[in-house]
Amino acid sequence: MTTALQPQRTIAELKELRTLTGDENGAQRVAFTPVWVKTRAWLAQKLAGLPVETHTDEAGNFWATLRGESDRELLIGGHMDSVPNGGWLDGCLNVMAGVEILRRLNTQYGGRPPVTVRLVDWADEEGARFGKSLFGSSACAGSLNMAEARGLKDRDGIALPDALRAVGVDFERVKESGKELKKAAAYLELHIEQGPVLLDLGLPLGAVLGTFGVERHAITFHGQAAHSGSTPMNRRKDALLAAAKMSLEIYRIAERSGNGVCTIGSCTTKPGIVTSVVEDCRITLDQRHLDPATLARMYAEAKEASERFAREGGVSVSWERLWHIAPRPFHPELIALCEAAIKETAGVSHRLPSGPLHDAAEVAGAGVPTIMMFVQSLHGISHNKIEDTREEHLVQCVQAFDRLADAAIAWIAKMN
Repeated sequence: MTTALQPQRTIAELKELRTLTGDENGAQRVAFTPVWVKTRAWLAQKLAGLPVETHTDEAGNFWATLRGESDRELLIGGHMDSVPNGGWLDGCLNVMAGVEILRRLNTQYGGRPPVTVRLVDWADEEGARFGKSLFGSSACAGSLNMAEARGLKDRDGIALPDALRAVGVDFERVKESGKELKKAAAYLELHIEQGPVLLDLGLPLGAVLGTFGVERHAITFHGQAAHSGSTPMNRRKDALLAAAKMSLEIYRIAERSGNGVCTIGSCTTKPGIVTSVVEDCRITLDQRHLDPATLARMYAEAKEASERFAREGGVSVSWERLWHIAPRPFHPELIALCEAAIKETAGVSHRLPSGPLHDAAEVAGAGVPTIMMFVQSLHGISHNKIEDTREEHLVQCVQAFDRLADAAIAWIAKMN
């Protein structure tokens, strides 16, 4: 870290962005909306004083490139979009810390660092409008399911391809953005922790081991509708009863898994009237773990439990896979460099997995060595207007992230 780095400038810019694109309910930078377009223009203005090349790729990702002595590339990534009524730091902290690092590198190396450094603002990380997270990074990584994405619509009935067209993006060409990763040697991402781990430990920063894999399914128990007044309790085929047993069992499954998590996020019943035993009960199950074998066991245990509860209640059960992503462990050497940068800055570090997904998962899945750094969330919460981080921790995260960038540049330079 050099004296050219100004973390307080990053904080001031984040506060400026909060005023520009938020209201009393929180951040409103939903991707592909007018506020998001305004945000992108603001970001471009912040980069205007640097000798960087900027462009938007075929998937709508925005790139700023500082050419170096080597064409091997260090990528620093984040996202400027938010969920509706979101937090003021989620995503944009990553990008604005990256802007400050570009400024420092430009000053230190006279506009020509040892390797090429590229900042990327991924398009629609949150998936708030169309329900598809990591759109820009998954298109760039080549993992985007085009058929699924083509049919997505927002709550106003606007199709994703039409929303993209309105901001100058041709949906059918989005995977051409994959060329942006051809010379990538490492990828760094900073993010506010979206949970309470660092908060509970009293630590400002942590090195992220990887992102959890996800098994996401809809489970439907099929029973028999019957009159609530005339049907004895021992004669009922109550689909909701079996689903209710599942809601308890997933906590036991998570407990047995170590640090995995399981969530039933929705429940829909049919016929859904007060005078009928439930005929069909559809619940959604989200399971996450960093270890693929453990995640597979969690899924198998949930499947077995659902079949057992169905038999006990005289009902049947069916499963529908909604989504799956494998665990994405990060690069061990970059994890070590991240931890060293944190210790140099804050004196102590902690290694932790990420339950939420991030663009880093897609970049890692594309074979680029990847690492994330977390900064403490003051309330252990994100996707909420009360999201916050202590100002001294924001200063430390920019400093540590800058140290990590320097270490990654040296690491990449050794490859040449």
